Amino acid sequence: MVNVHIALALFHILLVVPLLGYVAIQRGQLPAWVFPALLGVGGVILVYHAFKVIVKWRAASSTVWINLVHVFAVAPILLFIGLRAYDTPRWAYEILLMQVFAALGYHLYGLAISLQGLSDKIDETKRLSQSQAST
Repeated sequence: MVNVHIALALFHILLVVPLLGYVAIQRGQLPAWVFPALLGVGGVILVYHAFKVIVKWRAASSTVWINLVHVFAVAPILLFIGLRAYDTPRWAYEILLMQVFAALGYHLYGLAISLQGLSDKIDETKRLSQSQAST
């Protein structure tokens, strides 16, 4: 069974961070096809996370903030860069780069916590099976 938190962390660390980091570092030297791709990805992120905000808000979920960050910080900068293309000002790429580093730190930390919890569960299972075998 795949742990959703581990899968999301790995997705962001291995795919999102490198791709958006590349965009932030290359800036105006990007191939032209990247800008429509950013528009598409930004639009999908906006719609998906706006929907999740509504669902989680109604459920009084404590994790709605994650979706709010995507709606008000991640999607707008991707849409802005996608729309402005080669006319995107430097500050937009700097904001994207800050978001990339924030995502990397957040998801590395989350991955470490999830793996520690998984390790603790494995250790507990071993202890239980050893205690049952000795009785």
